[in-house]
Amino acid sequence: MCLIVTLIMFALSIQNLMQSHWLVASVQLLISFGFLFLLLRNIRQAQCDRTGNCNSCVFPDFITKLFKKKEDKE
Repeated sequence: MCLIVTLIMFALSIQNLMQSHWLVASVQLLISFGFLFLLLRNIRQAQCDRTGNCNSCVFPDFITKLFKKKEDKE
């Protein structure tokens, strides 16, 4: 889902940049970079969960704590 939204928003932002709609293009570009960030974080987190060690995290701790995975307490 993040990949689809990223590609669509990036394509729309390029299209709007070519038509000189600067404000709309910058908002769409910002949204596409946000979804790209979430996509990269999810991939990295899945790799860390699979291997069990997360020594080489790509993103700083204060950013990853904002999008922390909720664990079930039983």
